[in-house]
Amino acid sequence: MATSMLESGEDAFKKIFKFYKRRNPPPDYSEVIDFSKGTQSDKVFPLKLDSAAVSAVDGSMVGLRPSVEWSAYSLQGFPGFIFISDPFLGGAQSFWVRQALKSYPQKPNVCNLDLHMDPSHTQDLWAQSADSLRAPPAGKREPKTVLERLRWVTLGYHYNWETKTYSAHHVTPFPAELHLLANQVASACGFPGFNAQAGILNYYRSDSSLGIHVDQSELDHSRPLLSFSFGQSAIFLLGGLQRQDPPTAMFVHSGDVMVMSGPSRLLYHAVPRIIAAAPGRPTADSGGGPLGPPPEYSSALEPVSEQDWTVCCRYLSGSRINMTVRQVLGPGKNFPEPPTEEVHPDQDYNPPQESPTEQVHPDQDHQSPQDGASSNKKRKQEPSACLD
Repeated sequence: MATSMLESGEDAFKKIFKFYKRRNPPPDYSEVIDFSKGTQSDKVFPLKLDSAAVSAVDGSMVGLRPSVEWSAYSLQGFPGFIFISDPFLGGAQSFWVRQALKSYPQKPNVCNLDLHMDPSHTQDLWAQSADSLRAPPAGKREPKTVLERLRWVTLGYHYNWETKTYSAHHVTPFPAELHLLANQVASACGFPGFNAQAGILNYYRSDSSLGIHVDQSELDHSRPLLSFSFGQSAIFLLGGLQRQDPPTAMFVHSGDVMVMSGPSRLLYHAVPRIIAAAPGRPTADSGGGPLGPPPEYSSALEPVSEQDWTVCCRYLSGSRINMTVRQVLGPGKNFPEPPTEEVHPDQDYNPPQESPTEQVHPDQDHQSPQDGASSNKKRKQEPSACLD
């Protein structure tokens, strides 16, 4: 239905993006691929990964099943794109949700709220929001907590939104457990030695979307981009090297992992719509009591308490979290030295500035979720964040 609307030479990606984003009338989902249903689509093929890359014991350290049990798929026309349908152990998603909400927004990591809030007010977003999110919903409309106003967080090498680059001078320690998770997934997909150096977390509300973009700021494009999704489902569009190439639409559910590598590493992609998880499909595992991976294996994952999980469940009831991990530098490589410019004593030096109110073009790297409710209002433009 969506592809039948296209005409030769037009911006096919933009047209299909608008088709799936529209609210009234709602779009037709009949052409959207659902990997959770296996190879029902003639475009989807089962993919054999390295079955020995992640053992039961190693996988349990980060909440993964052994790689021999993963359901992985390739997509016709997109070599290098890998879709893994929820490879997590039962209960393990809850750990990653809590990390994304409670730990990763902590300082010294950087988030969108740092741009317009006093540093003292962004020290511990979880502590400022937990009591409100634990309380039963009131009948009237409640103001958003600071945690619900979170849109992006950066880890490791922090992306510079003005220069659209990474820098050796703006880096904080990358979370060890997320590094291990990314390394195991990358190894199973044929990229042993993957070094997780930067991460961007995107936080979506039910009316959010992620603009059309390509992730190309990393200095080494031979290494894959890894994407981990938790919470509500989404429509993900994967296009080609040009905007004229019509994208393929697919559902992304909680626990799903996507890998963009090789010829698919620099393809256009976007998220036009967040969709409520289907009845019977958990948004990130369900159940009571302390949650975490099965106790029969040793694990680096701390169990999630009932109190913390109550906060996570309330947040996930209308939200989606996406964690992307990338390697910025190739093995043994360093950042290039910035060029130096001679400044005359009688000349004022004015470095290039990008207006904070300037609209970010949809082709730029690292888009961040945009709320539909505020998309038509004039407001300060926040820098955008990533591969979904």
